[in-house]
Amino acid sequence: MGTLLRKPFGTHGKVHEITPQSAGWRYVGFSLYRLRAGEEAQEATGTREVMLVMVEGKAEIHAAGQDWGVLGERMSVFERTPPHCLYVPNDEGWRARAVTDCIIAVCSAPGSGGHKARRIGPDGITLTQRGEGSNTRWINNIAMEAEDYCDSLLVTEVFTPAGNWSSYPSHRHDEDDFPRVTYLEETYYHRLDPGDGWGVQRVYTDDGSLDEVMAVRDGDVVLVPRGHHPCAAPHGFGMYYLNVMAGPLRKWRFVLAPEMERLVPKT
Repeated sequence: MGTLLRKPFGTHGKVHEITPQSAGWRYVGFSLYRLRAGEEAQEATGTREVMLVMVEGKAEIHAAGQDWGVLGERMSVFERTPPHCLYVPNDEGWRARAVTDCIIAVCSAPGSGGHKARRIGPDGITLTQRGEGSNTRWINNIAMEAEDYCDSLLVTEVFTPAGNWSSYPSHRHDEDDFPRVTYLEETYYHRLDPGDGWGVQRVYTDDGSLDEVMAVRDGDVVLVPRGHHPCAAPHGFGMYYLNVMAGPLRKWRFVLAPEMERLVPKT
C-alpha cells in the first residue's frame, strides 16, 4: 500500500492519478487535472464509470457522444456553491476544454452499464449542515446512496469550518456485512483556505495495526483502505474535501470507533 498520503506530482496538467492498482485495493480511482484556459484533457472510461466534478472554473465537456456545453461556475471551492458534475458510464469517453483556468476531478469505480450519461448539479444539490458545535460541517451530496445516478460510485463534498472536526465521530466502513456495515474504499481530496494552511487526518484500526496521522496540505489526497478516518481543521484554516467511495455494495453503513460510542445518543 505504501503511504496513505499522496502529494500532487505537479502544478499543471494531470496532478493526481490514483488507480486500484497503485492504491492496492479493488474499487476506487481518483485523478485530478489542473488546466489553463484553452487546454484539453480526455480519457476513455473503459470498464469504469466516471463522475467528473468541476472543482473550480469552467470547461466545455463532450462525453458519451454528446456535447454538454460549458460546465462549472464557482471559481473557488470556498464559495461553497453546488458543483457542476457529469456522470459518464463505462465503455464511453470524455473530453474537456478549459474555458477558464479550472480543476477537474475524475472519480471512478467499476461500471456495469446500469446508468446513462447525465449532468448532475448545481440544481438538486443543497448545502446541508451535519453535526453541531465544533463538529459542524457542511455537505454537498453529489451522488450518495439516495441519488440513484451510479452503479458503484458514492461522491460528496464537505466543507469544514476552521477549528472544527470532520468525518467525526470516528467511524469505519471496512467490512462487507450489510446492513451492519459495508466495505467501502475511500479517497479524500483536500483543499485548505488559505492555500498555505494545513489540516490533520488520522487513519487507524481498532487493533492499532494501522495508525497514521498526516498533516494534509492544499491539494493532497488521503487514501482510506480501512479503519477510522477523522480529520480536523485548525483555527484559522477552513477545510474542503471531495470524498469518493466504492465497494461491492453501493450503500454507506459504518461502525463507530469503540471510544466514540458514548458520544452518540442511544435511540
